Amino acid sequence: MVLYHFHATYNALLHFKRTPSVTSFASSGCDRHSSPKTESWKNGVNCCYWDGVTCDKLTGHVIGLDLSCSGLSGTLDSNNSLFLLSHVQRLNLAFNNFSHSSISSKFGQLTSLAYLNLSYSSFAGLIPDIFGDLHRLTYLDLSSNKFYGQIPSSIFNLAKISHLRISSNRLVGSLPDEVSGLSVPAIIDLSDNLLNGTLPSWLFAKPSLLSLNLSSNQLTGELPEFQSKSLEYINLQKNQIHGAIPSSIFELVNITYIDFSYNNLNGSLELDMFSNLRKLKVLEVSRNGLSMKIDSHGNVTWPRLLSLGLSSCNVTTFPAFLRTQNDLRHLNLSHNRIPGEVPSWLWIMGRHSLQNLDLAHNLLTAVKPLPMDSLFFLDLYNNSIRGSLPIPPQSTKYFYISNNYLTGEVPSSICQITSLQILDLSNNSFSGTIPRCLLNFTTQLSVLNLRMNRFHGVIPDTFVRGISLRSLDMNGNQLEGPLPQSLINCKMLAVIDLGNNKITDTFPTWLGALQDLQVLFLRSNRLHGHIGDPQSRVSFPRLRMLDISHNAFTGPLPSRHFGNFKAMMNVGEENTGLRYMESPFYQDSMVVTMKGLEVRLVRVLTIFTALDFSNNTFQGEIPQLLGNLKSLRVLNLSRNSLSGSIPSSIANMSVLESLDLSSNKLAGEIPRQLTGMTSLSFINLSYNMLEGPIPQGNQFNTFSNNSYVGNLGLCGDPLSRKCGSDEAPQLPESFFQEEDDSEIGFNLKASLIGYGCGIIIGLSTGYLVFETGKPWWLVNRVEEKWGNKLKRIIQRHQRRKNP
Repeated sequence: MVLYHFHATYNALLHFKRTPSVTSFASSGCDRHSSPKTESWKNGVNCCYWDGVTCDKLTGHVIGLDLSCSGLSGTLDSNNSLFLLSHVQRLNLAFNNFSHSSISSKFGQLTSLAYLNLSYSSFAGLIPDIFGDLHRLTYLDLSSNKFYGQIPSSIFNLAKISHLRISSNRLVGSLPDEVSGLSVPAIIDLSDNLLNGTLPSWLFAKPSLLSLNLSSNQLTGELPEFQSKSLEYINLQKNQIHGAIPSSIFELVNITYIDFSYNNLNGSLELDMFSNLRKLKVLEVSRNGLSMKIDSHGNVTWPRLLSLGLSSCNVTTFPAFLRTQNDLRHLNLSHNRIPGEVPSWLWIMGRHSLQNLDLAHNLLTAVKPLPMDSLFFLDLYNNSIRGSLPIPPQSTKYFYISNNYLTGEVPSSICQITSLQILDLSNNSFSGTIPRCLLNFTTQLSVLNLRMNRFHGVIPDTFVRGISLRSLDMNGNQLEGPLPQSLINCKMLAVIDLGNNKITDTFPTWLGALQDLQVLFLRSNRLHGHIGDPQSRVSFPRLRMLDISHNAFTGPLPSRHFGNFKAMMNVGEENTGLRYMESPFYQDSMVVTMKGLEVRLVRVLTIFTALDFSNNTFQGEIPQLLGNLKSLRVLNLSRNSLSGSIPSSIANMSVLESLDLSSNKLAGEIPRQLTGMTSLSFINLSYNMLEGPIPQGNQFNTFSNNSYVGNLGLCGDPLSRKCGSDEAPQLPESFFQEEDDSEIGFNLKASLIGYGCGIIIGLSTGYLVFETGKPWWLVNRVEEKWGNKLKRIIQRHQRRKNP
């Protein structure tokens, strides 16, 4: 009988090996040295010696199968021979690609299972209610797949379950009000789903529950009282929980990690109450409605913290107890009301440990950093810091000091911080010329933001080969001279914004060789002349946003360039999804003119596309070829000398939302095909020489007189002049104002979101800022990365304590 079972198992494994294919990409996220375990499964070799296979020494039954990171790719159906392994106790299929397979009901027949790991393996669908019969199950991990629907309540009734992880899926519904399982020390992680409802009281009453992670869901209600003192880890960040933090939390004598950030908690708390939690390592309560009372004397002894987050907690002073927190690695005191100078003891305290310091959005007036060993993130954004630029510690990678009152020249000593990857000096009052070394002091620099200062002179032509620069923003200075030709060395550039300067040059066709360039803003300079032909057939292949408005360009529109703008052709959200232009720790922002409004986008969708050639002296006809840019969202050709008729090919721009052709010399009728542009929510054809009836239907029924004013030959709704009438058209009195002052009533500064926003423009402008303020996505990004690191630290500590 034993021999029979051995051969049956042997054959089942060999058959399983042939079922899924093996590809390296299927195990993304694994160690690069990992290799498919099934490669060692050879005929004629005892299967108990195969990689990933564990057998019972007495019976020879296969009791363990670890095929994690094995490059498996393909479906896992119910007839798979894997389900013939009736004695298997440990089954690990993590980090493979099972092509959106659902969980087969056959898993429920493997009643010997104690350990089941299906994480990161592209399973999908509903989680079936099959786990109730797996009475021996102690470990279940279904995280990072594509499951949806509700979590079967039977999972919570497993008596021996000690590790339950179903994070990073699309699960919905509420948690059960009562459970009968979880009778052994347990860890629950249901984070990053869409769970809703209130927090059931059993979560805070189970004496067996050690770790609870429900972060990044949609949970509501208040925090129940902590009836059990067993909790060591609790993470409820990024939910919608409201009310006060119950005082019973101060009785959790074993707690090491508390994260309640990004909720709606309120009330006033004595910060020193948390000092009674002697094992506490992480305290994160940022971004609530809490008001923390701080002891300015520091007479209370605190445990040695690794992380403290008190952002938006109405803090008015640096907590004095921090003087002795020599192990602190992460400190977030941003969005408070802390005035004055950053105390020198803070730099001394964190000299050997502090890695992340966020003091943004306070009332700080001075900062004098001292040498530190490990600080890599320093954010002093939006304070009242005056004087010259403070030089950050040598270890700094990300340095933000924008929106302050810094003056003088940028010292060349900043170039000694060769680890810098992001340098944001925007919105200050720096003057002088840009240091030559700033453009070549390190190949690691990814973002250089000098926006809205008072720099003058020529941009140094010192960009070197091999630099990692992705975003360059020098908008709003007094820079002059030509564009630096060495920009061509920055092969990774995606964003160039040199708008609102005094740059004198012709259009830089040579920048078309930058294959990753997506945004090119040269508006409001002294650029001039005809736009030359592309230098190759693959010029500007990824360009999505081009703004050369308010210059002195002449000649015809650059038709041949339009034929190269591949990223503006046939690229819709169905292919790319709703993703934003961003990189770790930084988000590009820019000012664009659309729908007659000048708005600041602080988060830009990758499918947002725009052409702005307005306020130049372009002549000739609008080329029919322009209609090939079918993915264009915003088109502005206003205030030029364009003639001829409006090409009917514009109707091919099926997702166009904003069209401005005003103040040109366009003649003829408005093409009726334009009524088929159902995404169009703004049109301005005013001040041309158009004639004939205004087309009716769809979006055209929503446009007002302002869209057509100044065309004496037009008739029909919404104009008062009826077609076939000889009555002279009457223009609104407001439109006889000085053109330069009114900009025909359309060039308004954005003061509200809307104006008929379409879906894409709406999503982009949903992050408009009208006063200086750092978007919270960035704070989330930093804290998420740091939180993951802290979690690993805590878990290593727990493993050492409980081997």
